[in-house]
Amino acid sequence: MSPTVLPVAKQEPGLGGRHVLGGFVAFFATIFAVNGVLLYKALSTHSGLVSQEPYRKGLHYNDRVEADERQQALGWREAVTLDPKGRVAVELTNSIGGAVTDLSITGYLGRPSTTKHDLKVALKEIAPGQYAADVGALETGAWLLALEARPTTAGREAPAAEPIYRMKRRLWLKP
Repeated sequence: MSPTVLPVAKQEPGLGGRHVLGGFVAFFATIFAVNGVLLYKALSTHSGLVSQEPYRKGLHYNDRVEADERQQALGWREAVTLDPKGRVAVELTNSIGGAVTDLSITGYLGRPSTTKHDLKVALKEIAPGQYAADVGALETGAWLLALEARPTTAGREAPAAEPIYRMKRRLWLKP
């Protein structure tokens, strides 16, 4: 007897196992790719570090509050200017409008979002109560200026002197 050949059933077009597997793999490949891009962007931009040594600064928080109260009691006022040529100028006046002299003013000038462009600044007294420094040409946009003033003796900063005046200002350079 001859073997009987059964006809093979024709598969209907539709969703099969290979299609489901392909969709599943494509879905997770997309998720991994997007996560990889987001992870790269997160690690290559701002570090998230707000301050150096936050624990130590936290321990001295009350000291900082007292220093701020002493600074407020001085009644000093400042006028800050920054020009595109890179000249930083600060004018300090006391509570009755007199010039505040004999200070050593240092700090940094940088972008608010990154530390890549930070520049150390040391202002010199160019006239009574007027301090200035040249840091070089600056690009337009937002800049952050943080300064500390310490008393000087005979033109030199007092050894281990605590800052008597601190300021932090966001400045804008327009085109």
